[in-house]
Amino acid sequence: MEIPAKLLAVLLLPLALSACIGSEDTRATSFMEESNQAFPANYRAEVVAFMKTYLNNPVGVREALMAEPAQRTVNGRPRYVGCLRFAERQADGTYREPRERAILFINGRLDRVLQESGEVCSGVAYAPFPELERMTR
Repeated sequence: MEIPAKLLAVLLLPLALSACIGSEDTRATSFMEESNQAFPANYRAEVVAFMKTYLNNPVGVREALMAEPAQRTVNGRPRYVGCLRFAERQADGTYREPRERAILFINGRLDRVLQESGEVCSGVAYAPFPELERMTR
């Protein structure tokens, strides 16, 4: 049975990105990396696909907000960073306070989630992100 290329890409994206979760680190980047970063045109769909694997329970996310990616300096390099705020459901059915994460994009693609968004997300304009609230398993 042949798997369509788009479906295969969606299925493999979480696996490829799982190694990228972490705090800001100073990993070496490829010498092929462009200094002029491309805008992440498909950022909303990429974030939803990633968050399905990132969260223990992607069902029942509340208060989901996202700021459109903007170019910021991260570790001395220009990057597109989208800021995400959400409250996730815990195993006992309660909700945490909404928390903020910075989503880092390199060359137009989701690279990793920064646990501590710090100054990178200060002063951003959030907008509702209903796609995150409609996630299923």
